[in-house]
Amino acid sequence: MAGAGYDFYLGKCRLPVAPGKLQTKINGANKTLSLINEGEVNILKNAGLTDIDLECMVPQQKYPFAVYQSGFRGADYFLGYVESLKTGKKPFQFIVCRMAPGGKRLFDTNIRVSLEDYQITEEIENGLDLVLKIKLKQWRDYGTKTVSVSTSLEASRPRASVEPQRENISCPAPSTEQKYTVVKGDCLWNIAKKFYGNGSKYSVIYNANRSVVGGNPNLIYPGQVLKLPDRGTLAGTAATPAPTVGGSSGTKIQGVVGPSPTGIDKKKVVYYDGMTLAEIKEITRGQIGLK
Repeated sequence: MAGAGYDFYLGKCRLPVAPGKLQTKINGANKTLSLINEGEVNILKNAGLTDIDLECMVPQQKYPFAVYQSGFRGADYFLGYVESLKTGKKPFQFIVCRMAPGGKRLFDTNIRVSLEDYQITEEIENGLDLVLKIKLKQWRDYGTKTVSVSTSLEASRPRASVEPQRENISCPAPSTEQKYTVVKGDCLWNIAKKFYGNGSKYSVIYNANRSVVGGNPNLIYPGQVLKLPDRGTLAGTAATPAPTVGGSSGTKIQGVVGPSPTGIDKKKVVYYDGMTLAEIKEITRGQIGLK
């Protein structure tokens, strides 16, 4: 070890005299942005490349404090080595070994760098010796992908291929299903008569809305939203016959109320205002006694 307790290596070359000053700068890559309402904010990013500056003496004569790996070497050897690092365009290791006077080993520096530039200074006060100022920058490996393309005469000839005929699939016609919100006084018979022109088509509405109406098509309530299937889906649907009941089937019933006959809350009623006796019998299927 040199008397100062520092050993400096540029690649495989040890500097004969330890620099009087070593400066290492770890650069940041954070970015500061100005927001309209929040002021400045800092975007944190990975650290940038490290810069290293050092300045050392290169003796032209042998000194007791200078240390050489294989005997004394003049300044031309070290200058030639530094020049080869520059022109070689290859990264190398920069190593600093530190040891306390008592022999205790301190931390080391071992970083892969590239030689950015160097400066040689000759001053009268240094006699024949030179001062070498070197700037290094951290090197990070990166890679690119290499793709090998093999071409031949046979492979370069265009070839025709027959594709299977595509199946012609027509898109289904968009649904024209409507929705209707039940109001007071409604029944499925009147709704079917209004939208389909035939009250006996009420079963089509009921079958499309079982999850809403429930098990009894006679019980619908204001606010319920019913789906009304497209008229086109009614083709081939047989109308439900309207059997007669006692009395004149054409008699108009005003304000007739029928309580639920299936054990449901007696307060739940169905209104049949303005319907004929036959229509009431048809939609209730005889489950409600007329009053």
